[in-house]
Amino acid sequence: MEINNIQNEIVEEFDIFDTWMDKYEYLIELGKSVPKISEENKKEENIIKGCQSKVWLHAEKEDGLVKFYADSDAIITKGIISLLIRTFSNQNPTDIINANTDFIDKIGLRQHLSANRANGLNNMIKKIKYYAIAFSKLD
Repeated sequence: MEINNIQNEIVEEFDIFDTWMDKYEYLIELGKSVPKISEENKKEENIIKGCQSKVWLHAEKEDGLVKFYADSDAIITKGIISLLIRTFSNQNPTDIINANTDFIDKIGLRQHLSANRANGLNNMIKKIKYYAIAFSKLD
């Protein structure tokens, strides 16, 4: 599925909920399905800097597509990274590099995060794009 279609799907899912408490609960639920990073990849170099909580992100390239794996020690953060992985995993590096992240604002996530969490979100996106750039150079 194309990145834009996944993002539109996420926006529609979040539109179902009336309150931010319901959206947070949904985010927590999504975090339970994040593709888990292996224990061996829970290392310092895979920690996303600037996050309030610990977030590990690892990527591999398989059959021309980037696959992401992650974990976090905070439930909301785990939900946030799961949204990003759902959007960008199993995509080719060029599509990831060129993708926008407007869906984050459309669902209202950025404005409902603390400054530290919003900074962490931006750093997660940067790390995802960084992996995509690195993998695109391997082609």
